[in-house]
Order: sequence, then structure tokens, then C-alpha cells
Amino acid sequence: MSKTTASDPAPTAAEDQELGAAGSQLSTAPKEDAPHLPALGVIGWIRWFWRQLTSMRVALLLLLLLSLGAIPGSLIPQSGQDETKVADFQKAHPTLADVYDKLGMFHVYSSVWFSAIYILLFVSLIGCIVPRTWQFVGQLRGLPPGAPRRLNRLPAHTTWRTTAEPEQVHQAALALLKKRRFRTHLTGNAVAAEKGYLRETGNLVFHIALIVLLTAFAWGQLYKSEGNKLVVEGDGFSNTLTQYDDFKSGNLFTSDDLVPFSFNLKKFTGTYERTGPNKGTPRVYKADITYSTGAYGKDENDTVEVNHPLEIGDSKVYLVSHGYAPVITVRDAKGKVVFDDAVPLLPLDANVTSSGVAKVLDGYRNAQGKKEQLGFNAFFVPTFGGSASGTMLSQFPALDSPLLALSAYHGDLGADSGIPQSVYQMDRTNMKEFKDSQGKLFKKLLKPGETMKLPNGAGSVTFGKDIKEWAGFQVVQQPGSGWALAGALAAIGGLAASLFIQRRRVWVRAVKGADGVTVVEMAGLGRSESAKVPEELGHLAGDLYEQAPGAPGPDDPADSPDPDPDPDPDQEPGTETPVPAEGAEK
Repeated sequence: MSKTTASDPAPTAAEDQELGAAGSQLSTAPKEDAPHLPALGVIGWIRWFWRQLTSMRVALLLLLLLSLGAIPGSLIPQSGQDETKVADFQKAHPTLADVYDKLGMFHVYSSVWFSAIYILLFVSLIGCIVPRTWQFVGQLRGLPPGAPRRLNRLPAHTTWRTTAEPEQVHQAALALLKKRRFRTHLTGNAVAAEKGYLRETGNLVFHIALIVLLTAFAWGQLYKSEGNKLVVEGDGFSNTLTQYDDFKSGNLFTSDDLVPFSFNLKKFTGTYERTGPNKGTPRVYKADITYSTGAYGKDENDTVEVNHPLEIGDSKVYLVSHGYAPVITVRDAKGKVVFDDAVPLLPLDANVTSSGVAKVLDGYRNAQGKKEQLGFNAFFVPTFGGSASGTMLSQFPALDSPLLALSAYHGDLGADSGIPQSVYQMDRTNMKEFKDSQGKLFKKLLKPGETMKLPNGAGSVTFGKDIKEWAGFQVVQQPGSGWALAGALAAIGGLAASLFIQRRRVWVRAVKGADGVTVVEMAGLGRSESAKVPEELGHLAGDLYEQAPGAPGPDDPADSPDPDPDPDPDQEPGTETPVPAEGAEK
């Protein structure tokens, strides 16, 4: 076997053109036209604008702009997510808020400029993918191009002489390359083969997956809904707008899109780590519920846990929070029960120190028989550290030593004014404090089962022994999430294929030399320079060499078929591997 060593003359213009044809269409990227000014007229400008919009650099620029446009949506309060924070920001920064409002910064994802970027990116991707797809389909239906006239001009190249006939070499090359999953065919005096189509497939899959991802994201944002509901043990929830504590949805969402279901919270169970550095960390955090689908659905039991939502149709019910709801019983001056219910209190820290209010709106009469409303500020700790701790803060989240602090007010809560009020806050504008014997606000610490009597015979308040727990649920309905996940996974797979798979071509030419001995030439060409092409060509040439072994060169001794004076001692006889010349030695 011999290696080409003679320096080749410079290729002619025709040979350069032939070499370019052999390496053409190794990708589906559109050909760059020579720069020229657009033709005058509307058609010319439209054609120029379309070419710019569907170019890859513009698509990348639009993708960058979309990413930059999402930054203010993450840093600035959004009206669709938290109206309270938006109002606080506008109050704290009136001048800046006015500028933000004109720029649409408080509703970034529905603003005109963000939608324009989104739509242009969508059109750009479609305009880029469609011609590349048709071009790739044409390449799949076609055959690999014929071999250039001078294979030694390619980056990876090797040659040797053999006693086998050219037809035998061609048939052996066809069988070998097909076995290695190359697309092959015999053209003229050479075998042409191509491999690595998955690279372009991955490239197209990546771009199509981006379109799927963008479509799913837009669909989900337009038709999504998200609501929160606090449910006390023993109470229930029906999936209607009036049942939610707060609710937000996409622009095209309607109440008819809500999945019809309801559920009851039977019991909430929470256990916590009692020792070690993770003391107080939840170990078990679950809500046992009974739910039914539709108006006449059968009741079913299930458990909702953190990161394990209940899925009903397109809706998912997540467990997001937990707290306590002490049972408070209020009697009027005559001992009549006017309020007897669990009062959910909001946690303030990890140990579930909680606060809230209890409101008695109807049925109460004071000692003089006059109708009034009562309000109680409540402060609850599930585990009181005792007076020695010096603070009214819970020491542990479980109900080890519960204690309830109440302060009492009477008057008008303003519930009949028509202005919505928070159930966790009390408007004391028209309320008066109950006074103790020292003229201070009347308040008292109660243990479960204890009762405090209001001053002047105004009634009493009892802290019940039964302390209920509540669970906060978030009901999310976002269509298109499955498509978004599929698009993201396909995009990752397509990107990996386009990065790690190389499209390459191999040619094998076998012709009779002047001395009647067959000369075999093999060459490889990849889309980009890589050590993989010469390495693969070397393996292919070695396997083909076993079927078409080398013949002595014109200057080699007849009794010494191996021209290597110092053979590799680890190499078995008869397994000489051809060494690629030029670029294959890189």
C-alpha cells in the first residue's frame, strides 16, 4: 500500500468549481445572494423586507429582544399578577409609574411592543423553516453527488494499489458503506456515499420545536386561569368564580372554560421535625379530600401533597399553604350564641405564629339591647413558650401548647357600605374599644376551653377546644402545557443532534493504472473541519483494504510487499491500515 506524496499542481478554475459542487448542499442554510440594492417600487421593498425578516441573524436578534423584553416583566410588578404591588409602586414612584404605564411596563406580556416582537419572531421562524424543509426533502430524495476529478484535493484522502479488479473494489465499497449506514450509489468510476442527515433533521426539528413552544406559550397565556382558595377542615370548594379568594386569567378566558368539579377538605395532616438542625421542617404535609367531577359525579377520595397536585381534566389543584383556624364562640349580653365558627388566621413565620380578625356582623345586642357589631383582633401561637420566653411567638409549628390572644371592639365594621373588605383585617374607623378596669384596651390570653367575659355585661367569647386547620389551594388551568413540554424536549433533542452529528461524504474511486494495477482512492469531506472525518475514513479504508489488499508499488521489491521497513510489532500481519494523506494526518 502506498501513500501519495507528490505535490499536486494548483487546481484549475474548473476543478475548484467541481470541488465546490461536491461539497455543496451539506446544509439546508439558504444561499447568500450577492449584496445589491432592492429594486425600486413596492414589490422590491417587500421582497427585501421579507428576505431580511426570514434571515437567521434577524431571527436571533428577535429572540434576543424577546428575552430582554421579559426582564421588566420579572422585575416590575404586573397588573395581571398582583394589583396591590402595582398600586403600591405607583404610590411610591408616581413620576416613574406614569412613564412605565405609557410604555406598558405594568402589563409587559400583553403590551403592543412585546406582542410585535413575538409575532415577528414567529413569522421569521416560519419563513426560515419552510424553504429549508423543502430543500432538505429534495436532498433526501436525491443521490449523493459524484466524486470530484481530483480526490487528493479533499481534506481527508488516501490511496493504494491493489490486484483486485475495479468492479470488485466498487462492490466491496458499496457493501461496506451500506453496512455503515451510508447512502450510496455507483456513479461513473466511483462510489459516492453520504451520512449524517440527522444533523439537518435535528436543525429543522429544533426550529419547528421553537414554533410549537411559542404557540403553546401564547395559547396558555391567552386561555390560562389561576385562583387561590383557603379551605378550613370540614368545608368545601366549588370551581366557580365566586368561590375564589382571588382569581386571574388570560385575555381570552371565559367562565365557561372552568372545569366543573368540587371538593371537601376532610383533614389536613402536618408533622414536623422535632430535633436537630431541621427542627420545625415539615415531614408530612398533605390534605385528604373528597372530590367529584361535574354536577352528578361520584365522590372520590384523594390526597393532595406538595408537588403532587390533584389533576381533574385540564385543571390542577396544588397544596400551597397551611394554617390554623381556632373555633370561637361569641354570646351576647343575654347569653345567646351569635357567632360560632372556625376563624382562619394567617401565618406570620415558619412556626405558624398567626394573626387575623373575627367579625360578628349580625345578631348581636349589647347590654342595653342595641344592635352592634363586634370585632376581635386575634393573635395565635400553636406552641407558646411561656411567660419566661418574654415574647408572644410560637416556638414550634405543631399544636403543642396553643394560646389565643384577643382584643375586643364594638360599633360599626362598615360591612354594609358596599366597599369590599378583607376578612383578615378590621376597619376600626367606626369601632370603639372595650375598656378594662384601668381604661385600657380590653384583651386577654386564652387557652383552649377558656372564656373571657366582655366588660359591662356585653357578652362573652369562648376559645373552643377544637382547633381546626386550613389548607390553601391553588387551582391552575393552563392549556398547552403538554405541547410546551413536548416542544422543549424536542428542541433539546434537535439541538443536540445538530451539534454532535456531522454530515459527511465519502468517495471511493478504483481505476486501472498505466501498469494494469488497480489504483484505489478514498476521500472524505465534512460540513466543517473535524478530526472525525479523517478518523472515520481511516477505519473505512482499513476495512476495504482487507477486501482489496495492496499490491507492490512500481519501485517496491517483488518479494517485499510491505514497504514499511519497521513494522508495528503490535500490528497483526495482513491488517495494514491505510494512512490518510494531507488533512487526514491533522
